[in-house]
Amino acid sequence: MTVPEQTAQNNGPRYTHSEATRLLCAGVYFDGTFRRRVIEQLVEHEERPIAPSLGIDALPVLAHALHARRRETGTGLVLLLIWVLFIGLGLAGVGCDQTVFPIPWFVAYALVGFVTYVVQGSTGTAFTLDRAVLKQATRGRLKAVLPVLPFVLMLVYWGTVGFSLFAGADVWAAVVFPLLMMLPVWEYQTHVRDLIRSELSREAFRAGPRKKLPDGEQFQRIGAAIDREQHARLTIYDPFRPFVGAGKPYKPWSVVMELKGGDTGGQPLTGREVIDLVKPRLEELRKSSVTSVDRLRSLEVDELVYLPVGLARDRFAQELDRTDRHLEAAVGEGGEGRRHFLRVRIGAWDEQIGISVLVRVHTQGGMLVLEVVPHVLNPLRPEFRSVDVIAQRTTDGALPRDLVRVLLTGPGSGIAAGLCLFRTVVSDLRVWLTMPRYALPDGPAASVRELGSVEEVSLFQEMDISRYVKTLQDRISSGVAKALHAKGYETGDFEQYVINVSEGGVFIGELSNSAVAVGEKSSAKQLKLEKAGKDGGGSTS
Repeated sequence: MTVPEQTAQNNGPRYTHSEATRLLCAGVYFDGTFRRRVIEQLVEHEERPIAPSLGIDALPVLAHALHARRRETGTGLVLLLIWVLFIGLGLAGVGCDQTVFPIPWFVAYALVGFVTYVVQGSTGTAFTLDRAVLKQATRGRLKAVLPVLPFVLMLVYWGTVGFSLFAGADVWAAVVFPLLMMLPVWEYQTHVRDLIRSELSREAFRAGPRKKLPDGEQFQRIGAAIDREQHARLTIYDPFRPFVGAGKPYKPWSVVMELKGGDTGGQPLTGREVIDLVKPRLEELRKSSVTSVDRLRSLEVDELVYLPVGLARDRFAQELDRTDRHLEAAVGEGGEGRRHFLRVRIGAWDEQIGISVLVRVHTQGGMLVLEVVPHVLNPLRPEFRSVDVIAQRTTDGALPRDLVRVLLTGPGSGIAAGLCLFRTVVSDLRVWLTMPRYALPDGPAASVRELGSVEEVSLFQEMDISRYVKTLQDRISSGVAKALHAKGYETGDFEQYVINVSEGGVFIGELSNSAVAVGEKSSAKQLKLEKAGKDGGGSTS
């Protein structure tokens, strides 16, 4: 399978409407840190080609991230103006009588907002998810107290304001300005809820058009580069950050062996011959019974080439037009820079788990080198699934409930919007000063899919990962053995090597005056074997 085909329905790559893409698009409204990282990688570091987007379309994710940031920044700007008036009147003593309450009212309200934001967590945005974004790292009684602490502080604040009014104090500013601050927060939260229902629900997302980036030469240039690169068969890598976008390594292994025997007729075994015999063996896994729902039915088999960092992004765009030539020249090349891989990918658990097995074959000087490097993309963050809860909520009688919610959680949301305003200014200023488009060439540092993933998988998911990886490894090794047999080479050592290495063991063909160490913190010493009889020397296996 080559570059994902374009469809008229999507007006974009085949993964534009995938479930993983939908959840990542929703995640930028729920998680401020995730949103900032997406914009940082794709906008602030425009010199970096995008990492392979396996199972997703990164462009609509970036489009939603920029949209969320722009709306939240506007909310923060309005709140900043209200805060300036609130603080100014407080310092002037107008409408903020301190006779009953000794602390300035704007300080008290700012304290409430700060505590609310801290409880929500550093990933919070102006669109809160009630308990979904509360910190989960607390233990014991604190875990029960923290969720209600913002509500208690709000009740204390408004109770103090009410008592001051009853005592005849002139504190109208302490009432009016907090209520004014709720309006832009309420407007932003209402906008996000409406957008989720109209664009990010399951049905609307699958039927709707592809989200577009904002107008402007910069974003149009970035969008065109993303479309060129994210599903291309040619990608850039940094030697210290290989396989970015594929996930975490999962039990990689390799085989290096001497090719013995063989009736090659003067034509030695090549890497292309091995690849051409391995691919059909893998593609056969798609065949299954009519009722099967095994993810192997949608197995993707492709070839790709990794190029070392050094090409500027516009120069890399020209190399993409020469992809076929790179594929043919790099297979079996065995170089340390340009590297050819056969990639086999399975999108399991509705693209929550992505298994990629990369295979590299090299034959040179009568040696066979086989490298098998499985990688796993972990599931997306569970809080992103809150999009379905919001999409299914009824709108009947929602206004009073939303007003009460924003009254209780608004102070923290206001702090989040203010920080978003500050970070946006810093980000735009950094881009303007550094001009990343002309920075030194670099390789991708993170992928959008990886940024939205969790660290662990469930037991069932681990079982499926192991099953898929072992199935693919079996087909890969049998394909290589078939290639060796077709050329008349001996396959016994290879089959024994694969059985041991793929299962996590070590196969030792022959040693002489050597040492072997296996396992963590193990050690070995070389032992000289005395001559025995005529044979002399010795071997261990």
